[in-house]
Amino acid sequence: MIRTVLFDLDGTLADTARDLTQALNALRAEEGRPALPYEQIRPVVSHGSPGMLKLGFGVTAQDADYARLRERLLKIYATNLCRYTTLFPGMNELLATLKRRGQNWGIVTNKPAFLTDPLVAQLPLPYPPACVISGDTTNNRKPHPEPMLLACSRAGSQPDECLYVGDAQRDIEAGQRAGMRTLVALFGYIEDNERPETWGADALVNRPDEILDWLSRND
Repeated sequence: MIRTVLFDLDGTLADTARDLTQALNALRAEEGRPALPYEQIRPVVSHGSPGMLKLGFGVTAQDADYARLRERLLKIYATNLCRYTTLFPGMNELLATLKRRGQNWGIVTNKPAFLTDPLVAQLPLPYPPACVISGDTTNNRKPHPEPMLLACSRAGSQPDECLYVGDAQRDIEAGQRAGMRTLVALFGYIEDNERPETWGADALVNRPDEILDWLSRND
């Protein structure tokens, strides 16, 4: 039986894409570049600052400008974490239902804690998560299983009692490596060229309420 449901943050629990779009375009403006459309930025948000900087400036971690651009991007974003960000429709009801069912929930994200913690504090959650594991909470980040296993421990569950929901292949890989069941959130930030049906998850869901349907079938 699943006792704990763990969520990725960006693109699974919360729709953060508009605030991240604003941050990337603000940085592009500072660098003398025109704004990119929201529809172009949204699919890469789950890939964090590396994906956004590759899209926005064509740079990777090996490029000389990468560290400077990343630092500035995160500083801009930190000042506007929750201007447009909301829970995905149906997520509030999902969390409330988990509580009624006696299940707890948590967050495992690659977002650094200095962004994760204030963002989670501003979200309109029905009750607090049992655990919040950020990208710098452990030595390794997803797809490594270390943050997943720490989340299990803090939530008071064994890995085989946990379900992890995410919108990126590394989410599914991390959950599987930790011994969890996994679901792909198709409502999240998935690029057109990605094939989530090949990631090996237990199921794919189109809406948060379908997570409850899956739990009901797998109790």
